[in-house]
Order: sequence, then C-alpha cells, then structure tokens
Amino acid sequence: MSEHLIRAIEKLKSKLVRLCTTVEDRLSRAVQSLCKMDARAARDVIDGDAVIDNMEVDVEEECLKILALYQPVAIDLRFIITALKINNDLERIGDLAVNIAERCESLARHAERMEIPFDFEAMAEKTRAMLRGSIDALIRMDVSAAHKVLLADDEVDALNQGMFEKARVLLQESPEIADDIIQFLSVSRHLERIGDHATNIAEDVIYMAQGRIVRHHPDTLIE
Repeated sequence: MSEHLIRAIEKLKSKLVRLCTTVEDRLSRAVQSLCKMDARAARDVIDGDAVIDNMEVDVEEECLKILALYQPVAIDLRFIITALKINNDLERIGDLAVNIAERCESLARHAERMEIPFDFEAMAEKTRAMLRGSIDALIRMDVSAAHKVLLADDEVDALNQGMFEKARVLLQESPEIADDIIQFLSVSRHLERIGDHATNIAEDVIYMAQGRIVRHHPDTLIE
C-alpha cells in the first residue's frame, strides 16, 4: 500500500469517527430533550440535521476520491465500500434522532397530561453503546467487538417489545391518552431502528475484515 493511500484511508477513518461522534451526540440530546420535555432542545437537534448531512456528503466524496485516485484492491477496496455503506447508516441514525426530537416537540405541547411511562434513557444507552462498539470495531478491525454488537441487538429488540406490551396495557387502562402512547411507541421504534443500523455497521465490519457476509446467515456468527 502506498504512503498516499495509507494517509487517505486514515483521513477517511477520522472523518467517519467525527461523523459517528456527532450522530451519537445528536441522539443523546434528542433522548434527553424527550425525557425533559424540552421543546427548545429538541428544536436544536432538528436544526442541526444539516450538519450531519454535510458531513455525510463529505465522507462520500472522500471515498469516491480514494477510489478514483488510488484504485484500491483487496481489503483496502472492501474498506472503502464498507465506509460508503456505514456512512449511509450513520446519516440514517441522524435522521432517526431528528424523528425522536420531533416527537418531543409534539408531546411537549401538552407535557402536563402524563408522565413518560417508558425508560427511554436505558434503551438509548444500549443503542449508543452499540453505535460506539460498531465504530470501534471498524477502526480496530475487531471482529470480536463486531460480534458483541450483533448480540446486543437482541437486548434492544426485547426492550422495544417490552414497551409495546406496556403500551397495550396503558391503552386499555387509559384510552384517552392513546395519541401520546402512539408517539412514545414511535420513539421506541426509532431507537430499535438505530440498533438495527448499528448492527448493519458491525456486519459490514465482519465483511471488511473476513470477507464473510453474515447479514442473512446468523449461524455464521459462531467464531
């Protein structure tokens, strides 16, 4: 690998890490705005979406520049292809953080009506840990760390299912708050989808490191 290609890939990794850090921050702020019913903080998350969009475009352009200038092969080529896919996942996570903030704005208009009946902070922490783990696996090319992210997805799915079960009970007991419950369920679904995107990143890391496609073959997760 040429010195120029090594530097270009390191630069790309740095940009991916910065994008991930920004996305993780937006997710954290979106969930906090919801838990505090802070419409102003939610609006800041929504207004900041353009920053993530611009960073996503920058990473994509960097990938295309490397492909054009250096024509990488083997694992370097797999890294660039993986980076393009991960870039898209990170942008989608940013969009889901905006969706959570939008639910906060809507709910905050009548926050006095009910307490938040779900532990979104715990679920958000698990999804943030998955996101951090998947990017760490990418940077260190750590297949073991990627596997841990895949296993954690079941925990997030279980939390999401638990929230739906709790919502069913609440809707039976208090049908007058149905609109609020539906919006809270949307938040749960958004967090679950963020976990799915983190899982996508981890699967792509395994492909990049080993050339194995595990997305549709869970039996191949056994190391």
